[in-house]
Amino acid sequence: MPPEAEVAPIAFLFDVTSGQVLFEREADRRFMPASITKVMTTFLAFEWLEEGRIAQGQHFSIRPEVWKEWNNVGSTMFLPHDARVSVDDLVHGVTTVSANDGAAALADGAAGSIEEWVAAMNEKAEQIGMRDSRFGTPNGWMDEGRTFTTARDLTTLATAMLRRHPAKYRHFVGHREFTYNEITQPNHDPISGVVPGADGIKTGFTNQAGFGFLGSAERNGRRLVMVVAGSPRARDRNRASRDLIEWGFSAFEQHRLFAPEVPVALAEVQGGSSREVALVAANGVYVDLPRGSTGDVTVKVDYEGPLRAPIAKGERVATLSVSIDGMPDYTIPLFARDDVRQAGFADRILNGLMGWLA
Repeated sequence: MPPEAEVAPIAFLFDVTSGQVLFEREADRRFMPASITKVMTTFLAFEWLEEGRIAQGQHFSIRPEVWKEWNNVGSTMFLPHDARVSVDDLVHGVTTVSANDGAAALADGAAGSIEEWVAAMNEKAEQIGMRDSRFGTPNGWMDEGRTFTTARDLTTLATAMLRRHPAKYRHFVGHREFTYNEITQPNHDPISGVVPGADGIKTGFTNQAGFGFLGSAERNGRRLVMVVAGSPRARDRNRASRDLIEWGFSAFEQHRLFAPEVPVALAEVQGGSSREVALVAANGVYVDLPRGSTGDVTVKVDYEGPLRAPIAKGERVATLSVSIDGMPDYTIPLFARDDVRQAGFADRILNGLMGWLA
């Protein structure tokens, strides 16, 4: 058990590389994320950048009503009333100095209104599997409890960001300071620059929510994501964050069972040009074992079979269930390594002959 005791009423530690939960306390308890909400705004910006709906060099003019509402409200990047600011600066302002005005300006400029952006945040959250979260603002400012999330959902969000947008993550997240309009401000992330391999992600605080943090670090190709929330003081949150992620790296050893694109199993196919298809895990199959443990690992492939052709390469068709003595079970999606087209006449004759010979 990690040594952060009760200073973090909510705590969650997840290995992105293996897909394992390493520690959880109150992982599904709803809480107000405060400025951690900005991670959802950041992720949506990454998605829209990828889709070409916005561009890093694109500039938005801040509307007077948006500026009036958010000027000098909480943490800020000090946007002037006549600002014409790039998407790149706005996203950096959000990720590095937790700019409430930057998040509002980005939302309004990209979507046409803050309300439309928030609706897109909630739609995207649902798409990636955040089953117990709701957002009412782009920046997490107090909204009478309409914005809420869970530690498990925040880990889902961070994992999607890291896996889908690694280059954008490196460009925008984890910087120690940000300068805009000749004003330089520091990042208050408690682990970056302190914990080896740490590179973000976002702190949050309100009097109602307490102190929280969604963080991540990578060492030797192994990526951990952690959440602490509800801490009564910033120093408690900071200590819990560092202790939890350091414990994750030190208390477990990771072992690779299958590299990416190496077949995990073969699945039977009906009505296809081939009688079977190789199943692969997109990111490989890894297991974390308590350091020094020789615990048994059991894996099982589950699919509704036989699979029916046609099957597209990369289509998710099965699940690998992993059980480790003394640890929570977890699952890994498996995908078809190759296309399997629907069988033609000659294929059906050949498959019938092969089946008879078998």
